[in-house]
Amino acid sequence: MVDDEGTFGGVAALITLRAATTKEFAMSFLGSLLGLALTLFMLLLLARLIIDWIGVLGDTPPALRKARDVVHRLTEPVIAPVRRVLKPVRFGGVSIDLAFTVVFIAVLVLRAIAFSL
Repeated sequence: MVDDEGTFGGVAALITLRAATTKEFAMSFLGSLLGLALTLFMLLLLARLIIDWIGVLGDTPPALRKARDVVHRLTEPVIAPVRRVLKPVRFGGVSIDLAFTVVFIAVLVLRAIAFSL
């Protein structure tokens, strides 16, 4: 449709709208992918927490030791640098790993941000 100036303003607006929609879709897609990756990492952290507590409470079967090794290998590259800054806190014979807690909270926050993109 030709506007008062003799140009195709409607087409330009449609192209601009389409470009904006494509950009929003790309950001939404990337945010969803990042959110999914962070969700999977959060599940690994939860598995690490549960497996470690099972190990504390009793004898660990061989299959659980293998699972523990796999989960630790996947999560330790993220937790170890934080642990160098935040040392575990000792309460008598119990040690609380603050690095794990900080990483878990950071993953929750980043996941919420990623899914909001």
